[in-house]
Amino acid sequence: MLKFTKRRAMVVLGVIAVFAVAGAAIAYWTAGGTGTGTASTKLGAGSLTVNQTGTLTPMFPGDSPQTLSGNFDNPTGASVLVSQVAVGISSVTQAVGATGSCSSADYTISGSPMTVNAEVPAGSAKGNWTGATIQFNDTGSNQNGCKGATVNLSYTAS
Repeated sequence: MLKFTKRRAMVVLGVIAVFAVAGAAIAYWTAGGTGTGTASTKLGAGSLTVNQTGTLTPMFPGDSPQTLSGNFDNPTGASVLVSQVAVGISSVTQAVGATGSCSSADYTISGSPMTVNAEVPAGSAKGNWTGATIQFNDTGSNQNGCKGATVNLSYTAS
């Protein structure tokens, strides 16, 4: 039978203490966990307003293409990289009293999207874009419905 002496009891307690401290240290350094955090990024090209600055002359069937151009309003307070600007016809508004029909099919947009690849500084009327064209198609049929029509364009920067 084993006889416990004070010395043996102290050794056993010492070994237990060493293992307890080692276990706590391992648990401290290897414990898992979760957490949360946040980060933010600058506003992108979707925060810009694309302005058309070029003035177009009234179009007629078979007219030459006219170049579209413009700049940006950047309210972000920092420069924003614009890769390209796309343009499309959103609608055609016929003049009051116009007879016949007129639609986006009577017009052609070419050269969209336009490559910009530039930083647009903060502020109004900054940077520039150009290159796409609009043309009034000659369909060979009566296009009187397009007399005095307004072609509404939509622009998207990315």
